[in-house]
Amino acid sequence: MSYYFVANIKIRDTREYQKYIDKAGEIFKKFNGEYLSVENEPQLLEGEWDYTRFVLIQFKTKEDFDEWYNSDDYQKILKHRLNAAKCDTLLIKGIKS
Repeated sequence: MSYYFVANIKIRDTREYQKYIDKAGEIFKKFNGEYLSVENEPQLLEGEWDYTRFVLIQFKTKEDFDEWYNSDDYQKILKHRLNAAKCDTLLIKGIKS
């Protein structure tokens, strides 16, 4: 069953955030992660959206997600994202197995 990492991000420091971006893709791939969407201007249909970026990443299994998120490689770059931006993130379980 797929799992989806959803991030609403408000970037405050683009240089610091870029340190995260420079390595994030290669680390996601190591753990079967795949970018499904990176959107800087999503169409707001309802409510409020006070962010500068939306990100959706698919992982094939919960184990892949856990191994990625807790890996030393990811933890080393995560600090750049957290220092550079306000981030609200979720892990969502897919419907189909």
